[in-house]
Amino acid sequence: MQHLVDEFSKLWNGWEIRMLILLSLFLQYILIIFGSRRKYIARTWIQILVWLAYMSADWVATVALGILARNSGDFKNNYSKSNHLLQAFWAPFLLLHLGGPGTITAYSLADNNLWLRHFLGLLVQVGVAFYVIVRSWSNNAITFLAIPVFITGIIKYGERTWVLRSSSTKQFRDSLLSDPNPGPDYANYVEAFESTIVEPDSLDEARVPQPEINPGVDYLRLADNLFNRFQYLFADLILGTNERIDCNKIIPEKSPEDAFKPIAVELGFMYDVLYTKATISYSQKGIILRFISFFSAICVLVAFCLIIDKHALPLVDIIITYLLIIGALVLEVYGFILLIISDWTKLWLSKNKNPLANLIRAVTSPFEPLFTKRARWSGSMAQYNLISGCLKPAKCLAVQKLFGIQETLEKYHYRTWKTIDVRFQKSICEQLREKGNQIQCPQFDIKENFKPLMAQRGDYVLANKGILEDFKWCTTSVEFDHSLLLWHIATDLYYHDIADDFDRNKEFYQISKGLSDYMLYLLVFCPSMLPKGIGEIRYRDTCAEARRFFKQRMSTSQKIKEACKALLQVNTNVPMEKIKGDRSQSVLFYGCKLAKQLKSLERQDEVWEMISQVWVEMLTYAASRCQWKEHGQQLTKGGELLTHVCLLMAHIGLSDQFQIQKDYINRLDSSVLDQVFRNKCFLCFLGCTLCTKHLV
Repeated sequence: MQHLVDEFSKLWNGWEIRMLILLSLFLQYILIIFGSRRKYIARTWIQILVWLAYMSADWVATVALGILARNSGDFKNNYSKSNHLLQAFWAPFLLLHLGGPGTITAYSLADNNLWLRHFLGLLVQVGVAFYVIVRSWSNNAITFLAIPVFITGIIKYGERTWVLRSSSTKQFRDSLLSDPNPGPDYANYVEAFESTIVEPDSLDEARVPQPEINPGVDYLRLADNLFNRFQYLFADLILGTNERIDCNKIIPEKSPEDAFKPIAVELGFMYDVLYTKATISYSQKGIILRFISFFSAICVLVAFCLIIDKHALPLVDIIITYLLIIGALVLEVYGFILLIISDWTKLWLSKNKNPLANLIRAVTSPFEPLFTKRARWSGSMAQYNLISGCLKPAKCLAVQKLFGIQETLEKYHYRTWKTIDVRFQKSICEQLREKGNQIQCPQFDIKENFKPLMAQRGDYVLANKGILEDFKWCTTSVEFDHSLLLWHIATDLYYHDIADDFDRNKEFYQISKGLSDYMLYLLVFCPSMLPKGIGEIRYRDTCAEARRFFKQRMSTSQKIKEACKALLQVNTNVPMEKIKGDRSQSVLFYGCKLAKQLKSLERQDEVWEMISQVWVEMLTYAASRCQWKEHGQQLTKGGELLTHVCLLMAHIGLSDQFQIQKDYINRLDSSVLDQVFRNKCFLCFLGCTLCTKHLV
């Protein structure tokens, strides 16, 4: 037995560093291939794969560096010395791996805020790699080949640390703030005003000219223009009234599909800024550093092939060294290809006509159809249905109970996906444009009427139908999560009870059903994206009551249609508050009551249209109240419809992150100006000018 242990220990000591080196290289390939794909693939498997690779990559490289440091200089003969020199040559490659590929620098927003930890890691790991090289230093050519790789490793690791710092919450916000501006010289203006007449135009120094957006420009340049304006939202900064005015001239004129298209590009840019090396890769310095890395890898590969005497080295170590060098070269080439076909490069090509741009355009033009059709976000929304999940609970194994993950696995078991087609986009755009037109009316008072307009969550649609008073109990009189749950239940029950009338209402039913299941998915899986409340408690209590009901009334059948009919047979005329009180937050039978009320409406042919509009209004209400930090976090999961809707609302002007004041001095009536100057109310006039200064 001891002999086997000794043999295994000897085998492990000989292969541990080799296995870790190969594993580290393999993880780099996973990260560069799948790191950016999570931007447009909304599936659990890619989240798990990228998470495992991201969390393991640094750990594996760090452990490997530690082992190399322990073994450095530990040799007994010339063969052992040559072997250790070659393995010491691997140390700077581990710095390259710690720098990571350009497609992913952070797994989540929290990683950006931990940039100081990565900076400390940079100092420590560079020191360890330097220690390994110095301890193994000799006149052998292998030692000198390690120098360019070591420099490249410092560059890569430094790039990653710098990008993490740039994308951190504070630094990102600070980078968007303009330089301090003291405004017009008040004392000089007062003296000038007292000595002579000051023309109103001379006081208009607070006005900041804004570039005009041409509606005929291609979607990439439009997306870039919008991104440069609306990236301030992700830093929780306020936009000027120019943004509300200019963008509202463009977006409403576009078709629903064209309105959503630049938003996907904008959010793609935002993802690149927050989670990749885009901020440095697409800069002049980044291009120079990339060429340095590429030519360094080429030179090392050629030198290793021609100069190094491989007869005195182990074949396995030679193969691993070739894999590391070629692997570094492949990572550079693959990263360069991704750079060339990116939207950033296409945007740069559309703005430049120099020889370099013409050359890149000529090389990439044959592949243009492939680039144009590639996905920029998942284009789908998750679906989760309460009744289906309660009627057919997933099988629970003992191991699931042991680790306490049965509830989580059950939720993911019933999660499905639905494509967001033009019908959904059209329904959303129509309602948003209607509200956008309201705020453009001269009679609309932004200060007084904007907040009530944004607070509508179904009551606006019901009021237009003239039935708001009958439905207040399920909209404005209850919390949002309460309203969401009972409308979700009612939508399902109403569908399964009148399934014969779907042919003429098919479009509105599918919109209603899709948004209903999507909003419940947000409540169950992403509660932080919805307004604060006790939605999770209500959902759990409702599920518990539904399971109990189905267990008692439906012991054999598991058909959803029969379950819905059984629920509708329950008498809901008795006030539920008298029976349940505050002991349970379940809204199951409130949903039954709402479904019956919908059935009792006179014009049944319009009910599905009304329900779809209610769900769109609830979607926009939730989007306007979700923090931008949550929107930014969801960019790593294929993108959320809620994020796209929120940005579309901002483009139309439906956001509370705009200035409320009227814009600038030239909006003041000329008679008001005359009165101001006649009364020498200069302080008031100057204040009116400065208070509307563009904040960003």
